[in-house]
Amino acid sequence: MTGNCQRAKALKVSGAIAIVFGALTIAAGGRALFGGAVARAAVGDAVPFVLWFNFAAGFAYVAAGTGLWSLRLWASWLSVLIAGGTALVLVAFGLHVFLGGAFEMRTVGAMFLRTFVWAAISAVAIRQTIR
Repeated sequence: MTGNCQRAKALKVSGAIAIVFGALTIAAGGRALFGGAVARAAVGDAVPFVLWFNFAAGFAYVAAGTGLWSLRLWASWLSVLIAGGTALVLVAFGLHVFLGGAFEMRTVGAMFLRTFVWAAISAVAIRQTIR
């Protein structure tokens, strides 16, 4: 496999992961934000700014994933912005927890997962496009 084919494959795989991750994020966030009383009760002590950020970011995930799949340079930079934004929200969430704010433990895991996934996607994207 040539270098260009390997780069394209890495970007397409990253793009596919981003699109699926985005679709799942939009569905889960939409259900939590706009679902009925039962859906809202199921989220427990969700932190509103984290919930809204993740829901909105889901659309950016799909956009970045589509761009990566299409081998667009801008998608690599969008991936970096998503990773950075997610890391900043993780820090803000950590501060919220440190100051005694209510939260769900699953949010801790989800935010670390999101940060890791987007750090990995952006690293692959930048590595494959900056050659």
